Amino acid sequence: MLLYQDIYRVALFGHRDFCAHRWLDDTLYPFLKELLRTKSFVEIYIGRDGEFDRYAASIVKRVQEAMGKENSELNLVLPYMKKDIEDFEKYYDRVIIPIIAHPKIAITMRNEWMVENADLVLCYIERKTGGAYTAMKYAERLDKMIVNLADTSNQ
Repeated sequence: MLLYQDIYRVALFGHRDFCAHRWLDDTLYPFLKELLRTKSFVEIYIGRDGEFDRYAASIVKRVQEAMGKENSELNLVLPYMKKDIEDFEKYYDRVIIPIIAHPKIAITMRNEWMVENADLVLCYIERKTGGAYTAMKYAERLDKMIVNLADTSNQ
C-alpha cells in the first residue's frame, strides 16, 4: 500500500470540441509515459463532457496497456449521477462523484474539485472561454502546476 504522499494526482482538461487528435497522441502519450515511469503512483482525474475528455482517456488507457496498470489509475470524475454509470465503471478504473450540487453548477464544482485535488493540471486550452479554460484559471489562482499542451502546438 502506498503512502498518501506517494500518490501524484493529475487533472486533465480540454475543450469540448477538439480536433487535434494526432497531435495529442504525439504529446500526451509520451508525457504520461514519463509520469508513470518517474512517479510511484499516478492518479488521473478526467471528466467525460466532450471530445477532448474521451480521446485523452483513450490515450491514458493505451499508456496503461503499454506500461501496465500497477502504478496508475484512470478516474472518471462525474458532476452528478448518470444513467449509464455501469458502462463507465467497466471502462475507467474508478468513478468518482465528489460533490452534490444543483446541475447548473455541478460541472464547475466538479472541475474545481479536480483542480484542488491535483498536483498537476494537464490541459489543452486554445480559447479563453469555456469550462476547461475556467478550470485552468482556477488552477492559476490556486498556484497549481499547469502544463497547457496547446502552448507547444504548432497547428
